[in-house]
Amino acid sequence: MTFPQAVLSFAVVAGLLTLVPGIDTSIVLRAGLTRRRAAAFATAAGVCSGALAWGAAAAVGASALLAASGIAYRALTLAGAAYMAWLGASLIWKTIGRKGAAGPHMAADPAPAHDGTLWGSWLKGAATNLLNPKVGVFYIATIPQFIPAGMSPLAMGLLLAAVHGIMAMGWFTLIIIGTGFASRWLRSAGSIRIIDRITGTVLIGFGARLALEPH
Repeated sequence: MTFPQAVLSFAVVAGLLTLVPGIDTSIVLRAGLTRRRAAAFATAAGVCSGALAWGAAAAVGASALLAASGIAYRALTLAGAAYMAWLGASLIWKTIGRKGAAGPHMAADPAPAHDGTLWGSWLKGAATNLLNPKVGVFYIATIPQFIPAGMSPLAMGLLLAAVHGIMAMGWFTLIIIGTGFASRWLRSAGSIRIIDRITGTVLIGFGARLALEPH
């Protein structure tokens, strides 16, 4: 397989994966609906950063070790499940006691102050991806197949992960821009409560599925 063939073939596989709704899409969608657009892009950038780290790990064999070790895989699975459940429960908890009517402050700043930094948004996106072992399994199953002879595994792994990240950012950009048009109708206190509770329930569901899936 030549270098152009490897990049193009991986792009097709990664593109299909990007379009499948998952936890990454959920947190970016929630950020786009309830936060500033910059925060939504920071969350998306965090997701892509996590993918880049997994790509590098897969290229040098760290993900291979993870896949071979049942204990390591199970530990990361439970850590990811706990994080998702905590994130989802936090969203639901924040909706308890919220006033039904949207005041000026709620409409302008629906997120708590500690949750409003771009760094916090990036970290949330990165942690969500890094603690999802299925991302590591995907990369260990695909990247080694797309490393041409003579290419540095680390360099090729980073390049392919970057290709995936660029495609994901393009998809997330469409989501963020699309939700931006609807956000002024969805920023009321009642709408935010519904969004947070739905997102929180989805995150808890993802966490439960990770924790309960067969070893």
